[in-house]
Amino acid sequence: MTLRLVLIAAATVLAIFGLAQADAYVIRLATIFGMYATLALSWNIIGGFAGYPSFATAAFFGLGAYITAVGQNAGLPLPVAVALSGAVAALFAGLLGTAILHLRGRYFAIASLVVAEVLRELTNSWTDVTGGGMGINLPLIDGSVIGQAQFYLVAMLSLAAIALAATIWLDRSRLGMALRCIAQNEDAAQIIGVDTRKAKTFGFMLSSLFVGFVGGVYASWVTYIDPTDVYDGALSIKPILMALLGGVGTIFGPLLGAFTYLALEELLWRNLLEFHAGILGLMVVLLVLFLPGGLSEIRGRGLFHLLTRRRQPS
Repeated sequence: MTLRLVLIAAATVLAIFGLAQADAYVIRLATIFGMYATLALSWNIIGGFAGYPSFATAAFFGLGAYITAVGQNAGLPLPVAVALSGAVAALFAGLLGTAILHLRGRYFAIASLVVAEVLRELTNSWTDVTGGGMGINLPLIDGSVIGQAQFYLVAMLSLAAIALAATIWLDRSRLGMALRCIAQNEDAAQIIGVDTRKAKTFGFMLSSLFVGFVGGVYASWVTYIDPTDVYDGALSIKPILMALLGGVGTIFGPLLGAFTYLALEELLWRNLLEFHAGILGLMVVLLVLFLPGGLSEIRGRGLFHLLTRRRQPS
């Protein structure tokens, strides 16, 4: 595990050093990849390890974005504001988890889906603090040491590396084992002594922590946010699709899924904006039906076999 963490840190430093010398377009794509990878890795904790299909990513992302925006406008340094964003998102997830984590399957999915809409309405109505539907501006950071583009590249890729390190730790921890037991059979996990409610709540909080961080960095990066942008329902769908693309419940699958999704977004979907939502839904259905293990399942097996295999009768 220690060797893996050292390799991740070294690879992140080398990637940042190399990409920082690239042109503005490549830096922007790399920054978006860092954001997508962190979101996918974060969702994989609750959706992959625990098997709870959360649609609350947009809620934690928007909450983190607004905490950072309000904090920076109140005079907080950006690192403090972003740290506060993650802490508030995790605390909110803990409180939310006590209310909805007793639900399972589609019932949990529906309950988590409406959270972003509730926060959007609260943000719209709290105009004195959030600016309401008009949005809120954020101050520019000091780019005298390194350029602003390079700063956000470092921030997003660092968050992705930390989220990956947390996933590796989780995979070998007692919490990770408890979450995987819950995903396999929650009732059986309770019988053998797993505190399922506690494990699910901690997993939900860890997942939302990184989403809150990313929302805060994103808000500072774009310098202006509004409820429609940061509570966009697509922010809840994209991480799920990325995890499905790479392999749900795996360690490195969400990274592969984030890269593949970004490539598709740049090469194809920019020219098919009117069909974007439909393509997302179709991809989710096709992945669930024909490639439930994600792209990582292709390794060592033929794609034709995966597409034509017959399901064993239950």
